[in-house]
Formats: sequence, structure tokens, C-alpha cells
Amino acid sequence: MSTNVREALNEKDGFQVWWRLLRPHTLTASFVPVFIGTMLAYNDYPLNWLLFGAMLLASILIQAATNMFNEYYDYKLGLDTEASVGIGGTIVRDGISPRTVLNLALIFFGIAILLGIYICLVTSWWIAVIGAVSMLFGYLYTGGPIPIAYTPFGELFAGFFMGTVIIGISYYIQSLTLTSDVIWVSVPVAIFIGAILLSNNIRDRENDATSGRRTIAILLGHRGAVIFLATLFTIAYGLTAILIGRGILPISAVIAFLSVIKAISVINGFRGKTTPLEMMPAMVATGQTNTIYGFLLGLALLADQFI
Repeated sequence: MSTNVREALNEKDGFQVWWRLLRPHTLTASFVPVFIGTMLAYNDYPLNWLLFGAMLLASILIQAATNMFNEYYDYKLGLDTEASVGIGGTIVRDGISPRTVLNLALIFFGIAILLGIYICLVTSWWIAVIGAVSMLFGYLYTGGPIPIAYTPFGELFAGFFMGTVIIGISYYIQSLTLTSDVIWVSVPVAIFIGAILLSNNIRDRENDATSGRRTIAILLGHRGAVIFLATLFTIAYGLTAILIGRGILPISAVIAFLSVIKAISVINGFRGKTTPLEMMPAMVATGQTNTIYGFLLGLALLADQFI
């Protein structure tokens, strides 16, 4: 057992074993888009709370299942060890059976499918097609013959499916329509979600390189990847400013810029760091940047109803 890693990460036994398996710092990528898409719809349509709850839970379950598939397949390929940082560690450090992790991921997918069926019954069966494609890519992210996670395109797929697609579905099931404004609003969110994965890949760059991955962090190197991450943050905030200036987002959305403070801490947290443990706080802060930005933007959209 890698006691030093467990102590450094403050890993506990019991319920926390299963909580870590979900990788809670990544779940922001599932609830933020649902919240924003729903609040965008609420600007013009009555809010269906049951649909909102079903979409939110389904999105979280799919994200959690994707994390479990990642845990399972990285273990099967020999990429995760007891000293690996940034994983749940449920298999390699806590001794949980790989089959148990895989079965739990499939159960989560199954529940998400049932929720999806309910959403389709109330809205449109086109949601089933989009949802099935999203779930397929969630599996192919680390499963299949050529896992997306091992290529330079992981951030792009994650941002598109977890950001743009989920915001679009969340808006559509409330309104039964979709507008170009909704797509534009989804772009900064997609960028922040892609940034979560990029931060993960920056932290794991050296280990990923030895295992044959070709992530964008590996291709750019540590310094180049950090600069690229800072550029993505700048683009996301720049687009937000443009959307506010063009009236697509309300002026109250400027409150989302408070998340800049956390984004700056991410970049500073990566600079000069060389080990995964040293970079772990910056990785967590990236997820927090998305959470703060998304939560504040959603609140601004909600508050716009009463202004």
C-alpha cells in the first residue's frame, strides 16, 4: 500500500473510498451545464422541476460512470499504480475488485438511461439519440480500441459533449426549441470543462507519456500546456464579455468574472511545479473555477427574471 500517497492526499477508508471513485472535483462538469441551460430556458419558459431534476441526476451519473470507466480501463492497461495521483485509487489502493467498479459504472449508465427515457416521454425521442451518442463517447473516452483520452482531442470532446451538448439538451427539454444564442453561451462553459481535463493532463503528463498517450499536454510540454490553459481561460472570459456586450447575457453576468481570481491561482499553481502531488491543488482549483463561473452565471440568469 502506498502509505505516503494516501497520507498526502488524506485518503480515508469507509464511505470515502466510494466517494473518491466518483472523482467529485470533476462532477462540476456535469451540474454546471444543466444549471446554465435550464436557467437560460427559464428566461422565456416555465420551469419544469421534474425535468430539471432528471436531467441533473442523469448528467451526474454519466459523468461519474465515465470516471469509473477511466479507473477500470487505466487499471487494466497497467497505467494506474498505488502511487498514481488524481485517480480514485479504489482499485489500486483500496483493493476494490475491478469488476465491481465496472459493474457500478454500468449500473449508473442504466439508471441514466431510465431517466433519459422519462425525459424523452415528456419531450422528444431525439433526446434519446443525442443521449446515446453522448454515453457512447463517455465509454470511448477510455474504452474501445483507440481511447479518446490517449489522443490530443480529449479536451475537445469533453468540452463539446459535457458543455455544449448538455446545455443544449437542458434548454431544449424545457422549451422544445434551441437558439443560436444558447449555443454561443455554451462555448465558454465548454472551454472551462475542457480546461479541467487539460489540467488533469498537465499533472499527469510525464506518466502519460511513458504509457504511450499523446495528449495535448504531452505535445506542448509543461510550459506550453500551462500557457495554452491560460489562453483558454482568456478566451472564455473574453467571449463572456462579448456575450454581455451584445445583450445575449444580462449585464448582471459580470458577476461571473469573480471566478478570474481562482483561474489565476490555477496558472500560478502550475508554474514551477514538477510533481503530480505539487500540481494537484491547481487541478482541483480548475474544477472550482468552472464551478464558481457556472454557478455565478446561472444565478445571474436567474436574477434576470426578477430585475
